[in-house]
Amino acid sequence: MVDVPDAAHMRALGAHVAALLAPGDLVVLVGDLGAGKTTFVQGLGSGLGVEEAITSPTFVIARAHGAGRIPLVHVDAYRLGSTVELDELDLDADLATSITVVEWGEGKVEQLSEDRLVITITRSDHDDDEVRTVVFAGVGARWTDAALAELSPAW
Repeated sequence: MVDVPDAAHMRALGAHVAALLAPGDLVVLVGDLGAGKTTFVQGLGSGLGVEEAITSPTFVIARAHGAGRIPLVHVDAYRLGSTVELDELDLDADLATSITVVEWGEGKVEQLSEDRLVITITRSDHDDDEVRTVVFAGVGARWTDAALAELSPAW
């Protein structure tokens, strides 16, 4: 668990996590609207060397960013009503060679990979701060306790 004080630190956390990811990794982001999921992906993209702007793919559903250390596929599954709609995106075609990050993917993308990193972001209960709590959970052999421990920065 990591407490993140503001958007700049959320981007820094994303960049830190990017350094530990590899082609084929599936990352599922969980959190309410405004929790900081896209801000985290912006940092992840920066850490991967993506130069183009990373914005929420809410209306286009998925964006591929290929100009980085590892290609990044950024998906917003919020508007998808079923796994059938997700299957139509053909995400598994890029999965082995990319890092695939899915916002709102809980309950929708589990069939894509036996191994996945689930990152849950929650907002503070206080209206006057930007603090977020980030919790990392791994599913599958890729995400051992040791691998998960490396995800928390020492700040």
